[in-house]
Amino acid sequence: MEASRLDVVCVGILVADIFVPPMDRLPLPGELARVNDLPLSTGGCAANTGIDLAKLGARVSVVGKVGNDAFADFIRQDLKSKGVDVGGLRVSSDMPTSRTVILTVIGDDRRYIHTVGANSDLRVPDINLDLVKQAKVLYVGGYLLFPGVDQASLADLLRYAKQNGVKTVLDVAGVNSDHNLDHLKEVLPFTDAFLPNYDEAKILTQNDDPLRQAEIFVSLGAGTAVITMGALGVVACQAGEDGVHKYLHAGVYPIHLIDPSGGGDAFDAGYIIGLLEDWDMERSITFASAIGGSACTKLGTTAGVFTRVEAEKFIAANNLKLNA
Repeated sequence: MEASRLDVVCVGILVADIFVPPMDRLPLPGELARVNDLPLSTGGCAANTGIDLAKLGARVSVVGKVGNDAFADFIRQDLKSKGVDVGGLRVSSDMPTSRTVILTVIGDDRRYIHTVGANSDLRVPDINLDLVKQAKVLYVGGYLLFPGVDQASLADLLRYAKQNGVKTVLDVAGVNSDHNLDHLKEVLPFTDAFLPNYDEAKILTQNDDPLRQAEIFVSLGAGTAVITMGALGVVACQAGEDGVHKYLHAGVYPIHLIDPSGGGDAFDAGYIIGLLEDWDMERSITFASAIGGSACTKLGTTAGVFTRVEAEKFIAANNLKLNA
């Protein structure tokens, strides 16, 4: 894919995901539990969002690091088969491709067994700046989960993007008690849209009010902060040029929940479509909510995600409650 034809560059986590289908319970010690399949798919924030964007018709390149192994070959071929450019992939000299085993027990939250692998070897100099410059949107997914990307270097990357007219979107992952707002102060001033979930935002802000969380992120420089809250919907705050912020609370669409693994990344993809097409916040969140919900209707992070036509039909047939 020619860089000049790109809509989005997705930078970040790449993982080979091994899914255990929904089970009634975990096996007991020494017990063999049989399932019909153990699907292998490409996952991680950058890959998931890139695949979803391609499914929605965007021209996408994914940037990240993999190992020199069979899982890397699978990721590379899988992305290419789904219309995603892989020219930005780099191979770690000594780390294996990252992998996650995802356990789904009916009625429980997901359980993960994860090896960071080559994601720990990703550095900002691995990212082709010419590729970034030719895109319309730069998406960084999984910040705080790849230790090789420090805040100052990421801020430089986001600044470079904005200086070249590229819109910037940032999401986080792996947020823990060691993280706080100090990890965001350099990057949010160069972030057009910051898209954490409620649990991540609560840890980062030490505040349990999602509206206040969004306000805090905007006060640190984010153009728009969107807090996703699962079944409780979405809260957003958008900075106003006159200092008066715009707020929005959206509900959720009715879906048959199978696996929520890829919902957040799919929401990000839907929101990025809004940025590409210069939609207002209401339309962007409406579309993103539909895309995020669709990801949860099948096992795996991307299998259930709507196409553009499917999304538009779904939105026309279903009402999403919006409160400004």
